[in-house]
Amino acid sequence: MRELATEFEAERGRLLAVAHRMLGSRSEAEDAVQETWLRYAGALADPAARAEIRDLSAWLTTTCARICLDVLRSARVRREAYPGQWLPEPVVSPLDGRPTADGYAPDPAERAVRTDQVGTALMVVLERLAPEQRVALVLHDVFALPFARVAGVLGTTEVAARQLASRARRAVTSPDVPRHTADPAEQRRVLKAFVAATESGELDQLLQVLAPDVVFVGDSGGHFPAARWPVLGADSVARLTLGLFGRTGRYVDRVLARPVLVDGILGLQLETTHSDGRPIRLVTAFAVDQGRITAIYNQLNPEKLTDLPPLDADDGWPPRW
Repeated sequence: MRELATEFEAERGRLLAVAHRMLGSRSEAEDAVQETWLRYAGALADPAARAEIRDLSAWLTTTCARICLDVLRSARVRREAYPGQWLPEPVVSPLDGRPTADGYAPDPAERAVRTDQVGTALMVVLERLAPEQRVALVLHDVFALPFARVAGVLGTTEVAARQLASRARRAVTSPDVPRHTADPAEQRRVLKAFVAATESGELDQLLQVLAPDVVFVGDSGGHFPAARWPVLGADSVARLTLGLFGRTGRYVDRVLARPVLVDGILGLQLETTHSDGRPIRLVTAFAVDQGRITAIYNQLNPEKLTDLPPLDADDGWPPRW
């Protein structure tokens, strides 16, 4: 059993990355990986059975993917009953290498989840897909599994698996999907301009940073007031942003902020206080294309932000870059 555990731990980080990409929930991903371990230990405790598996990594990936597929199919009902807009649990990491809340640097599994992040925008778009399409796209396009193995996970033919991934690819790149093409340097430049414009309180200055078709999505999980539908268009998003964090905004006098990586993309971690005295923690992710922000994703559901490290008193607004 010790040998089994050692073999599994070597694969845990990659499995967690696979599951998180598929499910959009860190807690659900961890549960899926744990279930994979139980199936692995149960099936392979027999050395003869273990010897029959030529590619352990592929076997574990396939098993984990099938578990995630079952979770995705059941999650549809939960998503439909979710209060307000839904955003995935963000994977938040520091820019400066500071340790996590428990005092330790991110563990190998955590690093593995972060090595293949391409932003909250993609995670949101993946929610549009049917479970089978999402699994096909993630396994093949993100983790390079051959379609023969993808077909085995889905219980279909290789041709059908290719078609599922192709349809998913078209959905992910459709014209109405917020674009994110910026490299880290451009992300930093645009976000600094966004913060400066917000702090100035000047609507025209903020409009220059936002794409005309920018979208603002907020997920409070019903814990705080939030729009039930996305806010669309530069003028509406700019006025909403200034109403929250501008010079006369709701939170400007009592907000802490720190630049962080959100799903591998530059974003902000914030803390403030609601009008009723309750503390609010937020993680804000951005999509950036051609020098402008195309989407803002505001996660303030406390159930999805349980592992955030606390901000310091010197993490004021505007944030220090």
